Amino acid sequence: MAFQTHHLELTVQAVSEVRLSAQPGKEVRGSLTTALWRRFCVNLEALTCADCPLVRECPVAVLVAPLRAEDQQGSEQGVRPYVIQPPMDGPQLLVPQSQFRFGVVLFGVAADLFPFVVQGALAMQHEGLGQRNALGKRGRIKVVQIEAVSPLTGARQVLYRAGTPLVQLPGLPIGAAQVQAYAAMLPTDRVTLQLYTPLRLVDAGQLVKRLTLRPLVQRLMRRLDDLHRSYGGAALGWDFRDLLAQAEQVQVVEDRTRWVDVVSYSGRQQRSTPIGGLVGAITFAGELAGLREVLVWGMLVHVGKNAVKGDGWYGLQPLPPMQEGVV
Repeated sequence: MAFQTHHLELTVQAVSEVRLSAQPGKEVRGSLTTALWRRFCVNLEALTCADCPLVRECPVAVLVAPLRAEDQQGSEQGVRPYVIQPPMDGPQLLVPQSQFRFGVVLFGVAADLFPFVVQGALAMQHEGLGQRNALGKRGRIKVVQIEAVSPLTGARQVLYRAGTPLVQLPGLPIGAAQVQAYAAMLPTDRVTLQLYTPLRLVDAGQLVKRLTLRPLVQRLMRRLDDLHRSYGGAALGWDFRDLLAQAEQVQVVEDRTRWVDVVSYSGRQQRSTPIGGLVGAITFAGELAGLREVLVWGMLVHVGKNAVKGDGWYGLQPLPPMQEGVV
C-alpha cells in the first residue's frame, strides 16, 4: 500500500468552561489517548503496551504506543501513526456553547483504524478537555462534526454530525501524486515557512534556535522514511545525500522566528517534558526545485520533536494558485 495521509478536522462545542493552554495539542492528544485506552484496552493491568502480550494486535497500541518493526534500529518505541493539529489561537478560555476546531492526521494503513479514532473522539466527551479547574475537573465538550479535509485543495467531506447515527469513511487521502502536483506549483527560488506550532529540532546534539534548511530537511527525511517503512510498506527511496547537499546551499533571507518555552506534564509518567521551539516565519532562497516535495510532505506530517502533540506544524507561502483564498 502506498503511503498516504488522511486529514480529519473536528468541530467541538464547549459544554462547560474549557481552558486551553498556549500549546493545546498536548491537551487534545492526552484526552484522546486516555479515551482510547479506557474505551478499548482489554488489559489495563499491564504497566505499558510493551508489557502486554496483545500489543501487536491491539488498536490502542497501534495508535498510541506502536513498537518498532524488527528491521528498524533504535528504541523500542516506533513512530506514531498520527499527529494532532491543535487550535492555533493561543491560550483560550472557552465559555459554554462556543466552538473550536482541531485536527487529527492519520498516516498510511493507520487510516484503517479510523472507526477507533471516531469512538475515541466521542469518548473525549466524557473524559473532558483542557486544563483542570479549581475542582480538578476538565472542561466538558461535545463533538459537533468530523470532516475529512485536504490541506492541498481545500476540499471537505463531512464524515460525522452529532445526532446522525452513520459515520462515513474518510475519502480525501493525500499521496505522492497529489504532493508532487502541489510541489510543482511552488516557486523554485524562494519559499516561506510559517511555523504554526513550536518547531523543536536537535542537530549534532544541540537544540536548533537559529533555523537553517539543512537540519530541517535532514530530520524531515528521516521522519518520512520511518513513516513510509512503518505505514506505507516500503522505504522512502530518495537520495538523501543529494537532497542534503541541495539544502546546504539554500540561504535564510528573512528570519522572523522566535523561541517559546512550553512544558508538557504527563500525569501517568509523573514528569514534565519541554515541548517549546521556534514559531513565526522564515524565508529561504536558493535552488529549491528539488526540495519542494520534501517541504510539502513536511507540512502534512509535521517535523521535529513532539510532532504527535502538534509541534512542528508549518505552512508554505506563497500559496499555489489552486490554494489562493482557501482557509
